[in-house]
Amino acid sequence: MASEIYLDTETLRLSHEVPGGWANIREFGLSVGITWDEQHGFRAWYEPDAPRLIEELARFDRIITFNGERFDFKVLSKYGDVEKLHARSFDLLADLKKKLGRRVKFDTLVRATLGRGKTGVGHLAVAWWHAGERDRVVAYCREDVQLMVEVVRFARQHGYVMIAPGRKIPVNW
Repeated sequence: MASEIYLDTETLRLSHEVPGGWANIREFGLSVGITWDEQHGFRAWYEPDAPRLIEELARFDRIITFNGERFDFKVLSKYGDVEKLHARSFDLLADLKKKLGRRVKFDTLVRATLGRGKTGVGHLAVAWWHAGERDRVVAYCREDVQLMVEVVRFARQHGYVMIAPGRKIPVNW
């Protein structure tokens, strides 16, 4: 199998805190990015590490995200050229949207497929970061990456994921 890395990011700011809001995701800023790959396991990357994170992602054949093309890569674009990452991207949300014609929440996918859900929501991670609870943000982001790894592993073993009880979506991940 080609080398692959999983990525999730958390931000320093929310949409209402930056001029242009959702049209200006790059200004949300990176609080932490978590990656996982077979060789290195979990790694945490903070704002000063963002240029090195972009370089590291480019070393892999495949970058697996959930909404990475519309969010994580835009967050990272503040710190360097991410255009080369798009060719390596495998965005689970984009793949599911093509199949379903609509977006699916990550928590919905995880709950239906794995039988358990996330322990928080992204907007709380910003508040935790500003409250100095940085370890909590890292743990939250790491959990999202772990869940992504498990969902992909399930999909590869079974050939499908679930988006609701009894609603199997065939995938080739």
